[in-house]
Amino acid sequence: MKSKQDDERQSRLKQYSNLGALARFTFDNLMPEGRSSNPQNQERFTQAFQAAKAFADAPEGWLVFSGPSGSGKTHLAAAIINECIEKGQPAFYITAPDLLDRLRASFNPDSEIPYDEFFEQMKNTPLLALDDLGVQSGTPWAKEKLDQLLTARFNAGLPTVIVTAVHFDEMDDRLRTRLTDARLCHVFILEETSPTSIYAWTPEFELQKNMNFINYKRRTDLSMEQQDNMDGAYRLAFDFAKNPEGWLVFMGETGCGKTHLASAIVNYRYEMGKPALFVVVPDLLDHLRAAFNPESKISYDRLFESVKTAPLLVLDDFGEQSTNPWVKEKLYQLINYRYNSRLPTVITTRLSLDEIMGEVDSSISSRLVDRKVSVTFGIIASDFRTDRKSGQKRMPPRGKTGRNR
Repeated sequence: MKSKQDDERQSRLKQYSNLGALARFTFDNLMPEGRSSNPQNQERFTQAFQAAKAFADAPEGWLVFSGPSGSGKTHLAAAIINECIEKGQPAFYITAPDLLDRLRASFNPDSEIPYDEFFEQMKNTPLLALDDLGVQSGTPWAKEKLDQLLTARFNAGLPTVIVTAVHFDEMDDRLRTRLTDARLCHVFILEETSPTSIYAWTPEFELQKNMNFINYKRRTDLSMEQQDNMDGAYRLAFDFAKNPEGWLVFMGETGCGKTHLASAIVNYRYEMGKPALFVVVPDLLDHLRAAFNPESKISYDRLFESVKTAPLLVLDDFGEQSTNPWVKEKLYQLINYRYNSRLPTVITTRLSLDEIMGEVDSSISSRLVDRKVSVTFGIIASDFRTDRKSGQKRMPPRGKTGRNR
């Protein structure tokens, strides 16, 4: 039986470990073959499982687990920490976003642990498990702190477990070089994920999933001017889908077909095996707010980074969101990042060009209508759903006359 002294040491090590609710994740309740039904993924996980157990018995070097959310990589890392605690060895678990948050908080004079003391603890802890690497905010300060931490542990050869859902090709060169150095690191990719599998229609977009260029039908209720306008919008969208460059902004009232064209662009890219992401702006902001919840399945940083950096992004219903300082800040960060990076972006909005310039924050509107980057196109057709129900013709909206450069 363990002595009282042993029990007290175990208690201190558990508290030190920072595992919290992850203390329930052990090797005993982890399936050695993982949860995937794919035989190749099962074999990959079995190898990672065996490596994790060997590492827990004798921590040495770095162990890197890479794979999509739900592949079991966090369970492996937590099981290693728990095993070390059982053996009476100190080990510390933390996610990259939480690490950076605690470092920021430690600058506060009221912080329990001063910044220098906490950072030294992270650099020198006998065993560190750093989870969710790559989903933290990509600010220069965050990159610098993580680089300092990993470089210190790399140079000292301290046992470290790294967990990441980010593909190595998407990491900056310095980080990728550290994690794939065969002299110190053993890398296990739990599930191979093709780039396009990250970008796919989710259940709420069942309607958009079936919108393509083939079923974008010509309407018989339009004037010649409106029909020519719709044909121009179609050609613009189709050309963009074949070779996405710059920004494309479709303006028009609800039901005029702009969302169909934006969805068709995404579906065309998927058919080509290329990544694209479709989001509805008000829903995106709701998801970002929800991601602050500790019980959220995806962290705020990971969600925002995936949208900001999407190779091709559709922002549907821009202008329908509520306007408060937080919303303006998030939209500016998103728009400004993609503008500076020149990432292909499609925007649909009910706002006219005049309304974009007059009602949208100038720091955002100036980027949406920058002729060096963006093509704006006003669709003058009316809501086909309303017209179909009433059988009445409607006048085209004012201020939306066609393409602008």
